[in-house]
Amino acid sequence: TVNCLDQHVEKSPNRVALIWERDEPGTAVHVTYRELLDLTCRLANTLKKYGIQKGDRVAIYMSVSPLSVAAMLACARIGAVHTVVFAGFSAESLAGRIMDSGCKAVITYNQGVRGGRTIELKATVDEAVKNCPSIRHVFVAQRTDNKVQMGDRDIPLEEEMTKADSICTPESMDSEDVLFMLYTSGSTGKPKGIVHTQAGYLLYAALTHKYVFDYQQGDVFGCVADIGWITGHSYVVYGPLCNGATSVLFESTPVYPDPGRYWEVVQRLKINQFYGAPTAIRLLLNYGEEWVKKYDRSSLRVLGSVGEPINKEAWQWFYEVVGEGRCALVDTWWQTETGGICIAPRPSEEKAEIIPAMAMRPFFGIVPVLMDENGEVIEGNDVSGALCIAQPWPGMARTIHGDHQRFIDAYFKAYPGYYFTGDGAYRSQKGYYQITGRMDDIINISGHRLGTAEIEDAMADHPEVPETAVVGYPHKIKGEGAFAFIVLKEQTSHVDHIKEELKTIVASKIAKYAVPDHILVVKRLPKTRSGKIMRRLLRKVVTEQSSNMGDVTTLDDPSVVKELLDAYQKYKEKSSS
Repeated sequence: TVNCLDQHVEKSPNRVALIWERDEPGTAVHVTYRELLDLTCRLANTLKKYGIQKGDRVAIYMSVSPLSVAAMLACARIGAVHTVVFAGFSAESLAGRIMDSGCKAVITYNQGVRGGRTIELKATVDEAVKNCPSIRHVFVAQRTDNKVQMGDRDIPLEEEMTKADSICTPESMDSEDVLFMLYTSGSTGKPKGIVHTQAGYLLYAALTHKYVFDYQQGDVFGCVADIGWITGHSYVVYGPLCNGATSVLFESTPVYPDPGRYWEVVQRLKINQFYGAPTAIRLLLNYGEEWVKKYDRSSLRVLGSVGEPINKEAWQWFYEVVGEGRCALVDTWWQTETGGICIAPRPSEEKAEIIPAMAMRPFFGIVPVLMDENGEVIEGNDVSGALCIAQPWPGMARTIHGDHQRFIDAYFKAYPGYYFTGDGAYRSQKGYYQITGRMDDIINISGHRLGTAEIEDAMADHPEVPETAVVGYPHKIKGEGAFAFIVLKEQTSHVDHIKEELKTIVASKIAKYAVPDHILVVKRLPKTRSGKIMRRLLRKVVTEQSSNMGDVTTLDDPSVVKELLDAYQKYKEKSSS
């Protein structure tokens, strides 16, 4: 926290650290570095008063706000380890994370507010901590005026903070002491607690923030991610604050109160860098350009995309419509495990080319390699393989909490001597990298290896098809076939005609063998709250294992499962008749 707060307070205490864009439109709150330090110290002293010490784990279950940022920094200041749990997770998911990490306390809000709706945060925490004997205290802050049930272990946070001292001497930490843990889903089993340490993580977050986004002193940096994800940790909190930046906290949704929200905020707060997810861009693209063009976006210099590979249609729309063709668009590839951006078009030589939908250039110190099926390094260009990283870098995760063996198995066993990302990549003729999708989303059709992301990309070029997800299913003759789920734009008719067009597009873009055998139209795709499509569920639907859906608690809306099963059943009956 000294790097994120004290150093800036000494030099320029009144510089704005955070602009909180609250859910209620047009109600931004500015917090200076001095105010944030004050908030952080009072919160830190409150934690200490209730017995939180260096090395203790603290869960943070809060929506994006200056107080939730202060909660993270307060833990860091006293040497406690924060584990932020996205405030949309269920009580069961929260309890699982608390128990796995052995948290002593939870910091939460009475309620959250998002998209005009009230979210019962404290009630969820109450439900979760019933089964968590390690929890001594629940600190409750007020986001709304509504009263919530307060029990014996509950402590009104703001009340305590007003009594607390505003000076808190920071704990002296070793460079390899733990800074935070963040849970992420593996391809199998329960979520893993990814561990990041002090010095390497902060250095890497700060450097990537500065160089990838061309951050200049005085810029307003707008990363619209939630603090519950690694993007929020690295590019809302730690990276920007270490660089003395002004960071925007976005509490709302891209479509509240209307689909112009992002761009209205860009205009009002004069945002210079805008960093968001392709899933939101694809959603907004559906609503048309007028929502974007209504607002002045001349402050924007750099646009960024994060969380999944961006498809060409979304890239073009983001670049041409949002950025008016004059902003660098950085498609950033990285993971919870890498701590910060590893491959992105910038930094580079001035005016160096940016190829649509490609992450392109490795960041300083990142040495990507592509590996073949036999675990050999693939040399040369115009090649594809498993994306590995050959040398350690400061931001890399150090272990999985309580299960170092799982850490070794997941990341270092497949290709000994290399970090395996779990992603496949293509290295172009010019030596640039393009991420082709998860290796576990690879299907093999008649002996051809094919990333489902490639088929999705091809189909996403159809103007009537905003969203697609493709999974493999067992095929009597070809080994595997492709099964496509598609979402159509609202006013679309002649569905059969569109299906034929899609098959033609895939055949012409990839090959005939890549054409999906089945195309099923659905209302929506099953997504996690960070917008990732849960392809595992789609595989279960098409392989008819509906009795064994596994963990669906991370879904944005679990009712989507029944929708999908019903649609699939109707489709099957229609096909057989």
